[in-house]
Amino acid sequence: MRRAARVFGYELDGPVAVVIRDGVVERVVPERDLTAGLDLPELDAGGRAVIPGFVDAHTHLVFAGDRADEFAARLAGRPYEAGGIWRTVEQTRAASFDDLVAQTVRRADSCLAGGTTTIEVKSGYGLDTATERRLLEAVAVAAPRTAAELVPTFLGAHLAPDPSYVDLVVEEMLPACAGLAVSCDAFCDVGALTVEQSRRVLEAGRAHGLALRIHAEELAWTGGAQLAAQLGCLSADHLVHATPADAAAMSGAGVVAVLLPSTSFCLRSDYAPARMLLDAGVEIALATDCNPGTSYTTSMPFVVALACSAYGLSADEAVRAATEGGARALGRSDVGHLRPGAAGDLVVLDGDHWVDLAYHPGMPLVAAVVKAGAVVVGR
Repeated sequence: MRRAARVFGYELDGPVAVVIRDGVVERVVPERDLTAGLDLPELDAGGRAVIPGFVDAHTHLVFAGDRADEFAARLAGRPYEAGGIWRTVEQTRAASFDDLVAQTVRRADSCLAGGTTTIEVKSGYGLDTATERRLLEAVAVAAPRTAAELVPTFLGAHLAPDPSYVDLVVEEMLPACAGLAVSCDAFCDVGALTVEQSRRVLEAGRAHGLALRIHAEELAWTGGAQLAAQLGCLSADHLVHATPADAAAMSGAGVVAVLLPSTSFCLRSDYAPARMLLDAGVEIALATDCNPGTSYTTSMPFVVALACSAYGLSADEAVRAATEGGARALGRSDVGHLRPGAAGDLVVLDGDHWVDLAYHPGMPLVAAVVKAGAVVVGR
């Protein structure tokens, strides 16, 4: 790729070139330093800015139906309750497998159009063994039908509808589903799982070889972030009610804080204490939380703009959180940056600086998307 105005993570003068060979970044250099005879396809960035492909480290893309009426009711003053998940469970259980695959592909392609090249996708709208497995199978079938990379997570522990449900998750669901996922999540919050229930699920997930992540401190403080630190989870997500003690524990354990500002925006609730987490040395990531109940968006540019406004992040901090921060939340070192050896995943923005993501919120700013060196959006 030639004639970039600037490339995120580099301070280079004049037109910049990103050389990608065999799907991997070879080097990023001033264009004047390129030698002839590279024999590679070329993309002319036209003096625009280039950033790594976004890494959306928290989504619920695989589901059926919607809850627009619930959203409208909430706008009229009814508070969100976790039980709203059951509406999506019913619609998802009733959907055909082909429909689940098609909807997952459609949403993944929408993510891709907004510059997202790697997407974590959770199950969790089955809440029985057969449907949870079917959701993960749908993600596996959808994966080769979209240019975005889908990273599957088992979230059978989305709720605990009865006292024996955790037994079902540990003894039946995880053995049936673990082979289709790379990580295990638990929704630790009021109306969902307790800390001890979450601990049991996550320890069982680890026994099946899965990486660990947790929904924590979203609706109230429950101790989920401390549990994440104790278990060495890759990430703790939401963290609206996280405390300085939580931040210290997460920093010491290397737990990434995945922040979801669109969820707070849609719920009209408090925002996570991003600056407090950063000041404590916690790595932060930004993600969409795309789901039908509380954040039905696939747009990482919107999330970046919102994070700058609501969290007070700089454009550099927000873009890093939406790229390399997300990669670290997934335990990945090969995506989220454009250093040599990284996957050749990048976004050409329709502007000469990534600050435009915050400066022009809601405007179409993705001119082209490249995945593994191939142009998959734009030209």
